[in-house]
Amino acid sequence: MNPLDALPPWVAVLVGVMVLLGAGFTFVGSLGLLRLRDFYKRVHAPTLGTTLGTFFMVAASIAWFSVAQGRPALHVILIGVFLTLTTPITLMLLVRAALYRNRVEDQRQMPPQ
Repeated sequence: MNPLDALPPWVAVLVGVMVLLGAGFTFVGSLGLLRLRDFYKRVHAPTLGTTLGTFFMVAASIAWFSVAQGRPALHVILIGVFLTLTTPITLMLLVRAALYRNRVEDQRQMPPQ
């Protein structure tokens, strides 16, 4: 028996909406990556899109697996926590590396440390 057959329609709709919202936020973040011109502006759009997209994907996974398995599937929260914590840290490391490179190599006027 396929678990899709036993899934109530309201759960399928809820999971579908959350997956589409997550994909939409991630897509908008990717468009921001393409549209923005400066590196310092460009790193914010995918970070915010990824964080919101991850939230909706994790919520959809929790709803799907909780109903399909008949018990709360809270282990998916660990994936969401890991992605939510590592995305801003990666952003900060990329921006600091870019600031260092611009200060040392280009000798442009950059904000003070």
